[in-house]
Amino acid sequence: MGLTASQPPTGTGFAVDPTGAYALATFGAGCFWGVEKSFQKKFGADVELLVGYAGGSAEQPTYKQVCTGSTGHAEVLQVKYDTRKIAYEQLVDFFFRMHDPTTKNRQGGDTGTQYRSCILYHTPTQQQIATHAIEDVQHHFGAHRIVTTVERVGTFWKAEDYHQDYLTVNPEGYECPTHFERSWERVREVYGGK
Repeated sequence: MGLTASQPPTGTGFAVDPTGAYALATFGAGCFWGVEKSFQKKFGADVELLVGYAGGSAEQPTYKQVCTGSTGHAEVLQVKYDTRKIAYEQLVDFFFRMHDPTTKNRQGGDTGTQYRSCILYHTPTQQQIATHAIEDVQHHFGAHRIVTTVERVGTFWKAEDYHQDYLTVNPEGYECPTHFERSWERVREVYGGK
């Protein structure tokens, strides 16, 4: 089964590619199991994915600690993508279409700051793209204000092994798909079914 919940996560995510052929993106949109599954389904073999924790202050936070909301971390997905096939803008666009960015610290039944909608940027260019995307997407949501935060990624802590690829290994193991289906319904309504 991998590590137990009491063992600290190890590693800090994917290494940066000095050639620029691959880049990193990090997103929080509720339960990281569902976020990972959604990105897998959309981008397939063109991405590598890790779930983990970012945006907080504690060193080597555990899942149990992050769930208390006391560490400041969000459950996030780190995406390693081929820049020759995928633009960062495509990832950001999908991020806004795969969850409801108007619910503060909540997606479906999951509540707490660890489930916040956030884009954690790795470069100033990503920060600019994310900020402009929020402005562009806001008109689709009308009076429902987008609450997505744009934060510097800081340290990414890879989650415990049993969280990686969780919904593929345990397809019946959690209600996350139901929560994401509700978010999809809301976003389809906003985007007119596109």
